[in-house]
Amino acid sequence: MKLVSIEARDLPDAWFQCVYEIIDQGHEYVIDHGSYAGQKRLEFDYVTVRIRYPGVRPLIPDIPASLGIPNPVADGYVEEYLPYLMTPDKQPNEDYTYGERLAGWSCHVSVDGATSGGDPQDGKIENREVNQIEEIIDLYKTKGYGTNQAAMSISAPSDILLGDPPCLRHIDTRIRYGKLHFMVYFRSWDLWSGFPANLGGIQLLKEYMAAEIGVEDGEIIAASKGLHLYDYVWELAQLRTMRTQDASE
Repeated sequence: MKLVSIEARDLPDAWFQCVYEIIDQGHEYVIDHGSYAGQKRLEFDYVTVRIRYPGVRPLIPDIPASLGIPNPVADGYVEEYLPYLMTPDKQPNEDYTYGERLAGWSCHVSVDGATSGGDPQDGKIENREVNQIEEIIDLYKTKGYGTNQAAMSISAPSDILLGDPPCLRHIDTRIRYGKLHFMVYFRSWDLWSGFPANLGGIQLLKEYMAAEIGVEDGEIIAASKGLHLYDYVWELAQLRTMRTQDASE
């Protein structure tokens, strides 16, 4: 396994560095199962990306006009994407949304000291929707910043049965040095367009939570064992990084 660590200034810099490094350090393979089965992709074995100032605008990639290639994230898309993260709204044809998991996850919770088994002598178990975003804001405001419990989960055990399970698995949080920081993990992640759009939306979510808590906006540390480039954008990646060699070399 080749572990890659990237230190970036802001979101556009993080995207560019990842695209540049994956050409040299990505593993080329044919997808056996999952999205785009049968196609090739370049993929980091494991990558960690530290973004020190993710709130610097613009949030989307920097594509010089002289290159003549489209930006993988259109102007205004990140703002349009934000409700997908922060509201539980879901279309009938969707198995899940990140917002459903973050802001409206239906689950069994204990009431009056009930155990997870629901022993009536201990109390009772009831079904309710949990808004993890607001619960964590309240946790920090009422219990203080010294906790390791303020993590937001996106995945569920039943996701293994889905044809297209969530790529984003969790957003962990920490308040340190007066700032709210996010630690993000993706099991699989499209580098070309998914990475910048996802992190742009996650950054806006972090800014909202920091303002509600009353702290400054902090860093994003993102990790993935599946950050990849599909073969149909290899040529675009070469153009943006001003490479001349084949992306699969």
